[in-house]
Amino acid sequence: MNVGIYIYENAEVLDFSGPFEVLSTANRLGNKNWNVFLVSEKHGLTQARGGYPINSHFSFEDHPDIDVLIVVGGIHTEELKKSNVISWVSKVADRSMKVASVCTGAFILAEAKLLDGLTVTTHWEDLSDLKSAYPKLNVVNNRRWVSQGKYITSGGISAGIDMSLHLVSELANLGLATETAKQMEYDWQKNT
Repeated sequence: MNVGIYIYENAEVLDFSGPFEVLSTANRLGNKNWNVFLVSEKHGLTQARGGYPINSHFSFEDHPDIDVLIVVGGIHTEELKKSNVISWVSKVADRSMKVASVCTGAFILAEAKLLDGLTVTTHWEDLSDLKSAYPKLNVVNNRRWVSQGKYITSGGISAGIDMSLHLVSELANLGLATETAKQMEYDWQKNT
């Protein structure tokens, strides 16, 4: 199974590092055949938030098929203006069995018209902007993540770790998700 995490300039570091750590740890512990990788629009160095330099494994041009797509948050406004990014997200999401967002990555999924009619969440600071920009979404607060069929959206930054553990429970089982959280010495905050 191929898990592609989409990164871009000024992506929030924990938004991609947290899910990467959760899924790669679950892969190791569960003896899974999960290929977890980062994808960016083009090859080359990407500057995440705080000037954190990162090289993706693949670009839009050369990534393998993606079974699970994770779109991260950060300073996302420029991404919304890129028709090639929105088209790529839409195309990949259409062929993926699961699509998730961390933080303001929900805006990118919404711009691709993937979340219309669904209940979603994002970072608490961006909830009202998401509601006003995309009125076809049912935006909720006080949720670490919301799972709706093939789509999962999560709150900001560390909530992406909780959402990723939930994703492991969906892709494998609750036992592996719990074992992964324990291995990471992470206090998994489940939705109530």
